[in-house]
Amino acid sequence: MSRVDAGAFHGTYFPRPGCVLEHVKFQHNPKPGSPPLITVDRIRIEGSFFGLFTKHVKRISAEGMHILTPPRGSGEPFQTPHRSTVVVDELIADGAVLEVSSKPDKQPLKFFFHNFDLRNVGGNGPASFQAKLSNPEPPGEITTSGKFGPWSADDVGQTPVSGDYLFEQADLSVFHGIAGLLSSSGKFSGVLNHIEVQGNTDTPRFGVTSSSHQVQLRTQFQAAVNGENGDTFLQHVSATFWKTTVLSHGSVAGKTGQPGKTVSVELASKNGRIQDILLLFAKAPRAPMSGVTSFRAKVSIPPGTRPFLEKVELQGDFGIDAGTFTNSNTQEGVNHLSEGALFQKDSKEEDHKNEKSGNDEDPETVLSNLTGHVRLQDGTARFSNLSFTVPGASAQLQGTYNLITEKIDLHGTLRTESSPSNTTSGVKALMLKVLSPFFKKKPVGYVAPVKITGTYDHPLFGLDLMANDKNDKKDHK
Repeated sequence: MSRVDAGAFHGTYFPRPGCVLEHVKFQHNPKPGSPPLITVDRIRIEGSFFGLFTKHVKRISAEGMHILTPPRGSGEPFQTPHRSTVVVDELIADGAVLEVSSKPDKQPLKFFFHNFDLRNVGGNGPASFQAKLSNPEPPGEITTSGKFGPWSADDVGQTPVSGDYLFEQADLSVFHGIAGLLSSSGKFSGVLNHIEVQGNTDTPRFGVTSSSHQVQLRTQFQAAVNGENGDTFLQHVSATFWKTTVLSHGSVAGKTGQPGKTVSVELASKNGRIQDILLLFAKAPRAPMSGVTSFRAKVSIPPGTRPFLEKVELQGDFGIDAGTFTNSNTQEGVNHLSEGALFQKDSKEEDHKNEKSGNDEDPETVLSNLTGHVRLQDGTARFSNLSFTVPGASAQLQGTYNLITEKIDLHGTLRTESSPSNTTSGVKALMLKVLSPFFKKKPVGYVAPVKITGTYDHPLFGLDLMANDKNDKKDHK
């Protein structure tokens, strides 16, 4: 049972028959204290003398319209009326406000319609619409047109909808962790609780708030949207930034008992650039590493106001080839691993010999086959099965890297192709002969426990003597 109340009413006859209603309330199955479904400050209905016989209304103008949809599970019924036998040629509701509640304990989303024009309302076919509105999340401006209905009286979610849209100036900073103004355009079709969307986006200055870098991010996507609660299911997304493309699928949806929406996405990239990905999160002017990368990962970003690097969770496998480090201290340590020595500085005597002999060797040693598994949680990346090769040596490591403090704590083994004392000279050779008991002779080369500690700006490469002591105690037992 529905009820309509009007504070004032008066009829009009010339030049067209009709009426004006003021302070109108539409109550659907009213209960004491429950808010009305629709309130309108003023409704003007214009007909025609011919329409009196054909059941056609020429125009309805609604001023100050406010629509409130009750949340699911609130006990408030919300059923669409059966199709009317009266056809409204045009319904204008400029300035209307639509409030959509998804949960009883959550603030509703408010859509502000600057312009709204609906035609052929109540006809046998769908109504056509044109609208300009402000979107609440992310905040931005939408221009859309298409077809809607006819209403499904049994289930509003099965009401057909189709059309195209333009979404401009969407502020991504509302999602706490990212920033940028997004624009998007595309087409949509389906029913209200499952709308298929195809489109593209462009964010010229996209950024992660913990980073100092911004990038032009372009995407092409296919998605399904639940128009009743805003849940979005990403079927296929291709994102391009700098010279790297990442493919993904997943969802941005609410979870039972949890406010807000959780982002759950699976990502994959082939032959991208690791420097492009690292720059999205780096504070330094340059990416910490460059090289060719391929990876697969699962990412989860829960709702809330925690900093992005603290709340993002990731698990995946990666590979990097032809890798070099931007930081000179880090690259120098890699160079020494390749030489078979485990110290950060050459002796002055050796430098002098190199200069006299005209030794102009390339100072950068390239990492090959850098692979591993990573799990990121609470701002700390935990690496397992981390391995890489450099000319003359290979390493296997595991440990952690804190993305917030940039603290490194990696431990493992280094295998050289020949005796360390044969690959170095001068002071380093003498020191390595003293440390030779820590190296285990293999049929080819030597294996030694190593560690990488310190921070990204000041990494420390060296022998992991504590690990060697632990192994000796185990062997002793």
